[in-house]
Amino acid sequence: MVIWEYVTTPLLLHKETEILNTWGAKGYELVSIQTGPQGGLIAFMKRPKE
Repeated sequence: MVIWEYVTTPLLLHKETEILNTWGAKGYELVSIQTGPQGGLIAFMKRPKE
C-alpha cells in the first residue's frame, strides 16, 4: 500500500508556474487548486512517502 505525504501552498500571482515547478522537482504531484478563504489560490499536492 502506498503511503502519501501532502503539502499545501499558496500560489502567488504571476509566480504560479515557478511555485508548481519547484514542488514538482521535489517529487510532488498537483492534486487540486482551490480558492482559499481569503480569495487567493491554494495548491494541494502529494507524493509517495519515502
